[in-house]
Amino acid sequence: MRRISIFGATGSIGQNTLDLIGRDREAYQIVALTGGQNVAQLAADAKRFNAELAVTADPARLADLRSALAGTGIEAAAGPSALLDAASRSADWVMSCIVGSAGLAPGLRALEQGASLALANKESMVCAGPLMLATARAHDATILPVDSEHSAVFQALIGEDIATVERVIITASGGAFRDWPLADLAKATPEQAAQHPNWDMGQRITIDSASMFNKALELIETKEFFQIDPSRIEAVVHPESMIHALVGFTDGALMAHVGPPDMRHAIGFALHYPDRKSLPVERLDLVALGQFTFRSADETRWPALRLARGVMATGGLSGAVFNAAKERALDGFIDKRIGFQQIASVVEEVLSRVSAQQGHIDADITLDNVMNADHLARVRADEIMTELEG
Repeated sequence: MRRISIFGATGSIGQNTLDLIGRDREAYQIVALTGGQNVAQLAADAKRFNAELAVTADPARLADLRSALAGTGIEAAAGPSALLDAASRSADWVMSCIVGSAGLAPGLRALEQGASLALANKESMVCAGPLMLATARAHDATILPVDSEHSAVFQALIGEDIATVERVIITASGGAFRDWPLADLAKATPEQAAQHPNWDMGQRITIDSASMFNKALELIETKEFFQIDPSRIEAVVHPESMIHALVGFTDGALMAHVGPPDMRHAIGFALHYPDRKSLPVERLDLVALGQFTFRSADETRWPALRLARGVMATGGLSGAVFNAAKERALDGFIDKRIGFQQIASVVEEVLSRVSAQQGHIDADITLDNVMNADHLARVRADEIMTELEG
């Protein structure tokens, strides 16, 4: 029986992971489930799967969680230290799907235990890719990508020599505004940005899809995870979201990963790796689909892609600054402090101001330094948004 922990269990990735595990209950023992505000869902899942531990990231919700779990024998805990304690518990496979930089420390702690880390938290590789990979090597742990794009690349590379890879093409849906006139984007609202044409995801990641910051993070993650030169990483808009990534080889061949827009495929591949097992996902009817289409990923419409190129060229802690600035700018857009197109403007200005402060971008990539860069970027983002409001 495999011991499983899920960090971010109440989100869409976590719920899809539990869906797959629930189809083969006897094969798994749930060690820890963690969540945020939705303690009712967290408690319900902990009871359903007889978890050893349930953790809410919000200490203010601990009493609610304990009440919901009363009499079950399931431990309840709360806060960042409890998340790290949960990640320290022995597990064979850990799903990391906490949103944002908050997922970095638990993911590192799980790797230190030698677990296989299924990584849906792209921010971990963006902020601290070298640290993640070094920690995995030091503890004989494995990192398995769960973003659909990186799972696709990972699968395309099985049995291949990375030296023969000529390019990696990451596809993007284009998000809610892919067909909007460029002039209309300044008036876009958070509610409009949160309506994805293809995927059923949470509010924040759906808005990131509309701004293409989600794809910008994935470009950086591709560079860090697969150690591919940035000049060989491309992004194209593929509205159907059926081709998740393509890998081009030196002989001119392109290997594409094609599948329905269902995260259970990438989750299931990581869950069963190195085996491939049957999954409850749609089987594509290519004749019914008719055709696949592609468009250029216009960096005027989506300046996040241009900013990602700069981050990959700069390296160091620029990824941590980029991600933190994006998270705060996204908060500002959701709170209607700034407009949609100002998200990228805020991030670019944060990168400029932090880069001008010697000793931040070029510091060693340690957890403390990443967290310091993250904090500084958030402070600068708040300053810039206040300036824009004034």
